[in-house]
Amino acid sequence: MSAKARIYLDHAATTPMRPEATAAMVEGVGRWANPSSPHAEGRAAKDALEDARARIKASLGWTGELIFTSGASEALSIGLGRADAARRLVSAVEHDAVFRAAPGPVIMPVQEGQVDQDALQQQLRVAGRAIVAIQQVNSETGTLLLPNVTDPVIDMVRDAGGLLLSDCSQSAGKRPMPDADMLVLSAHKLGGPPGIGALLVRDFAMLKPQGGQEQGYRAGTENLPGVLGFAAAVEASGQQANGTGGVEVLEAMCRLKDAVWGAGGQLVTGGGGNCIHIMALAAPSKSAAAQLIGFDAAGFAVSAGSACSSGSLKPSRVLKALGVSDEVASRTIRVSTGWNTTVAEIEAFQATWLDIAGQA
Repeated sequence: MSAKARIYLDHAATTPMRPEATAAMVEGVGRWANPSSPHAEGRAAKDALEDARARIKASLGWTGELIFTSGASEALSIGLGRADAARRLVSAVEHDAVFRAAPGPVIMPVQEGQVDQDALQQQLRVAGRAIVAIQQVNSETGTLLLPNVTDPVIDMVRDAGGLLLSDCSQSAGKRPMPDADMLVLSAHKLGGPPGIGALLVRDFAMLKPQGGQEQGYRAGTENLPGVLGFAAAVEASGQQANGTGGVEVLEAMCRLKDAVWGAGGQLVTGGGGNCIHIMALAAPSKSAAAQLIGFDAAGFAVSAGSACSSGSLKPSRVLKALGVSDEVASRTIRVSTGWNTTVAEIEAFQATWLDIAGQA
């Protein structure tokens, strides 16, 4: 008798590679030449690299520049570390990688799931050009900090002569991205391979060059197989409704949310709007640790927050910044869908959540 198939609902941490991305990577492995080499083989590899760059930009509707990186962390390091700006303003709920990348940041408080505009306006009046980092979708709760392509915060930063960088690791390929000056992407969050990402920058003049590849803005031999897999995943995301399993799955997630509320639990967002493909669910009384043990034993892969910090026993910094009490945070787990999630999987999780969360 075969073992019962496990159900993976931790796509905010990473998602399985799409078949289109796997096939493209196999093709890329066959193009073994260095894209920076001047010979015919190198030129062919370079052509494939530039074709992939153009395809990603076209799929995302981006008309600026695109720098391939080893992932979102390096893209943040380039964008925040080498921006033509004197000051770094960072929302309090950013990923840990943002705080590592931004030297001496000023932390912007968050109220009702949005960056405090009064505090931001005050900081933008301080002398010295600022780059402001505000993620589009929070990875722990799905809270939408920049829900629309245009936003008053974007206008505020631009009117003050600042730059806006938005970490779109959790939103690229799933919803339209904000009209920011720099956007950060991670391939493995949307069905591409790990170890590849991108920094989209409106104009290279916004960055200080470093030398090396990628037109002098990133050193290191280009990861051509990863780039080709990345491009294929981005294109496939654009062909799928919402890039997160389809409309039917999103509707099933809405039913899950209603069931949680009906059972005395709650959707944890910090008071803001949320995207439905990442949900932080607080049980009525059962601890997150006990829930995770129960779900894992029942065949479900879920988490208690960001993969970079979920192993810590400390209260979540993000949930604290969103105004969530330690008591509620201690009962909160995260469930997140991806391109291959099915309605049946969500319905199975809902039934198991109601059982586990209802246990004394």
